[in-house]
Amino acid sequence: MSRFSRGTIAALIAIVVGVAVFAATALGGNTTKKAGIQVAVLLPDTQSSVRWETADRPFLSAAFKKAGLSASIVNAQGSAQTQQTQAEQAITNGAKVILLVDLDSGSGAAIEKNAKAHGVKVIDYDRLTLKGAATYYVSFDNVKVGRFQGQGIVGCLKASGEYSKTPLVAELNGSPTDNNATLFKQGYDSVLKPLYAKGTFKKGPDQWVPAWDNQKALTIFEQMLQSTGNKINAVDAANDGLAGAVISALKTRHLNPIPVSGQDATAQGIQNIISGWQCEDTYKPVPLEAAAAAKLAISLIKGGKPVGINGKVSDGTRMVPSALETPIMITKANWQKPIKDGYLKKADVCNGEYAKYCK
Repeated sequence: MSRFSRGTIAALIAIVVGVAVFAATALGGNTTKKAGIQVAVLLPDTQSSVRWETADRPFLSAAFKKAGLSASIVNAQGSAQTQQTQAEQAITNGAKVILLVDLDSGSGAAIEKNAKAHGVKVIDYDRLTLKGAATYYVSFDNVKVGRFQGQGIVGCLKASGEYSKTPLVAELNGSPTDNNATLFKQGYDSVLKPLYAKGTFKKGPDQWVPAWDNQKALTIFEQMLQSTGNKINAVDAANDGLAGAVISALKTRHLNPIPVSGQDATAQGIQNIISGWQCEDTYKPVPLEAAAAAKLAISLIKGGKPVGINGKVSDGTRMVPSALETPIMITKANWQKPIKDGYLKKADVCNGEYAKYCK
């Protein structure tokens, strides 16, 4: 005869089942098991850019809901292992298409190989997975993004009168494991290298920032200032987060503003533009990118002809059919563009000490 009553045994079973469910959920990061999902979106983190949660998630969610598709959107929070688990769970839950923003090409390629083996199509979203197995790629022309950054730096140095004084230009690149960062650098180097070669500009420190970590960027740029005796005249920073680190270091040392580039048209980036601390931002209208990815995924799920393909991009082993949107350069002259588009709220930009710049 058991020393436990039937009620006690039932309670213990409930506890064990509850623990098992909790463990299974925790294993997948913030993945939730959803039977019969049609499309899964795997976001990388919240460190490389705030856009993944503030822009991509809501726009993609709305697009799939409008199309009547069941979707799962999860974030790996910087863990390649978590993203692998999330991908496996998406396949188990029946996803026909996965939109992947990889953390690095190695882990991304493994996810894509496994998905392909299970008959699941993968769309590389925003970042191209090198030597992967994605069926399609949706992004912006990322080399052009970099060219805008380089051109912005040149224009601002001309406007400040420093162009003719052999300015020293530093480069603060994105993550070395993100292919987009490589493309951005390819773009701005195409503008800056000829000027270095002619002696118009002097090439300063040039470093990559692991995982787009803004705190590491701050440390790296402080070291750049230290090594040059604060004599850096401009910085090509690969996105607004890195630009913010540069600006923070300049302010801490009580140095004057210098031309600094950026990317993503974040609220802070636009605030830095209007206050004179950042001279250029590259706006990538996420609604356009999300809409292109959603339309493509929907066409694949419904068995139709893939829509929106307008080019091909090499992943190192093959040319991947791609849908590429066009970025927009932002300066003081057109800083309200992201607000007029509904990408940013004016209240998020024109507040506190920045309100006076919006009048």
